[in-house]
Amino acid sequence: VRCEAGEKLEITSKAYLSLLPSDLATFGSEAKNLLQDLQSRNERMFLLTFLVVNMADTKRKLENDVFAAAGIAQKNNCALTRLDYQQEAGLMSSVPLGENLIPIQRGLTTSSTAIFIPFITQELFQTGAALYYGLNALSNNMILCDRKQLKNPNGLILGTPGSGKSFAAKREMANAFLITDDDIIICDPEAEYFSLVQRLDGQVIRLSPTGKGIDGKPQYVNPMDINLNYSEDDSPLALKSDFILSLCELVIGGKEGLQPVDKTVIDRAVRNVYRPFLADPDPEKMPILGDLYDELLKQPEPEAARIASALELYVSGSLNVFNHRTNVELSNRLVCFDIKQLGKQLKKLGMLIVQDQVWNRVTINRAERKSTRYYMDEFHLLLKEEQTAAYSVEIWKRFRKWGGIPTAITQNVKDLLASREVENIFENSDFVLMLNQAAGDRAILAKQLNISPQQMKYVTHTEAGEGLIFYGNVVLPFVDRFPKDTELYRVMTTKPEEVGEA
Repeated sequence: VRCEAGEKLEITSKAYLSLLPSDLATFGSEAKNLLQDLQSRNERMFLLTFLVVNMADTKRKLENDVFAAAGIAQKNNCALTRLDYQQEAGLMSSVPLGENLIPIQRGLTTSSTAIFIPFITQELFQTGAALYYGLNALSNNMILCDRKQLKNPNGLILGTPGSGKSFAAKREMANAFLITDDDIIICDPEAEYFSLVQRLDGQVIRLSPTGKGIDGKPQYVNPMDINLNYSEDDSPLALKSDFILSLCELVIGGKEGLQPVDKTVIDRAVRNVYRPFLADPDPEKMPILGDLYDELLKQPEPEAARIASALELYVSGSLNVFNHRTNVELSNRLVCFDIKQLGKQLKKLGMLIVQDQVWNRVTINRAERKSTRYYMDEFHLLLKEEQTAAYSVEIWKRFRKWGGIPTAITQNVKDLLASREVENIFENSDFVLMLNQAAGDRAILAKQLNISPQQMKYVTHTEAGEGLIFYGNVVLPFVDRFPKDTELYRVMTTKPEEVGEA
C-alpha cells in the first residue's frame, strides 16, 4: 500500500484485522479459544443433536406451544427450527432407542455438552434385598436401598401428624416381611399396627393394666427376663442391672431421680435375685419383680425400703401387670406389642420393658445369624427421663453389632431434640426418612443434619408421602404414592374415614 507521497506503510495485525468482515473476525477468535480449550483445558469435542418434542391435544394448542417454546429460545439467543417433512424421524430420534435419524449436528465441548445431562441428580438403586421407598422426585426413578449395607443401619422417621410417618413405617415393614427373612418387632403406643400385623399372620401382644390380651386371656411380659447371651461380657448382669436401674428411675420419678446409694442398693439386690437362676438356668426359676421387691426389703439401708415402697404399686398394687412370668410365645417372625391401654402411668414403663424384650430377641437371633428390625413409635417419650434416655442410647449403640436394625418414629421433634442424648442418636443413625416438618423443627433439623435451603423445600408444606430420604451420604427428595384400591393400603392406612371403610 502506498500513500500519495510514495511512502510504504507498515500494516499491523490490528489494522489488518480491521479490514476483515466483523463476523469472520469473531469466528476466528472463537476458533482460537476452542483450540485452546481442546489442547490445554482437558476438553473434548462432541457432536450434538438437540431435539425439542412438543405434544398437545389439539393442533391449535400445539401451534401455541411451539410458538411459546420458540420465544423462550429466542430470549436466550437460540433459534428453534421446525423439522418440516421430518416429524417421524424427529420423534423416533427422541424416544430412548439410541438411534439418531436427524443429520443436523452442532459441535460442542465437554463443559457445554454437560449442560444437557443432569449430573446433579443422585440416584439410589441397589440390588439384592433392597426395599422400595418411592420415586426420586427429581428423576422419577425408583429408590431401592438396603439398610444393612450401611455402616450403621439405625434409622429415624420424622414428620408432623398426617405427614405419613406410620404409613411409611408400615410400608417398610411389609416390604421387609415379604423380601427378607428378618424378624420384625413393633412397640405400638397407639394401636395403629394391629390390622397389618394380623393380615401378615403376625402376633399382637396387648399389654393392659388388667393383664387381658385381645382374646380375653391373660398376656404377661416379665421385665426380669434374661438369657445367658444378654451381654457380650462374661456376665450378662451388667447390662440387665442397667435396665433395672432405668426401670426404677421411672418408678421412683422426681427431679433428682436415683441417688448413688440407691443405685448401689438396687445393683446388689439384682445380683442376689439372679444368682439362683444363673447357677441353674431353669425358666421356672426366672425371677419376677416381686422377688426384687422382697430382696430390697432385706437390705439394711433405709434407701432400700424407700425403693421397695415405690415398687409396691407395681408388685402387689393395682398396677401389678408386670409382676408375672412371661406367658406369651415370642417366636413369631412379626410381633407387635400393643401398649395403648397401659395409660399414661404405665406407657413409658411398657415401652422400656418392650425394648428390653427386643434386646433379648436380638441376642437370640444373633446366635442364629438373623437380623431383627425394631420399630419404636412415640420414641421421644423414652428420652424425657435421663436414665431411660441413657439406656435407650446404649441399646441404640449396641444394636448394630448384634444384628439389630432399630427405627425410631416420632412427630415431636422438639422433644426429641431437647434430650441431651439426641446427639448420640443422630450420630448413630445413617438412615433418616424425613416427611413434612413444622416451621420450628425445620430450622433445628437443617442445622442438625446439614440440610440446604433447596432440600428443605421438600419437607415444607408437602403432601403425605413426600419428603427427604437420608441414606449414608446420599440425600434424595422422594415421592411415594401408594395405590389406594389395594388390600394392603386398607390395612396400612391410619386415616379415620378410610379405616372405617376397611
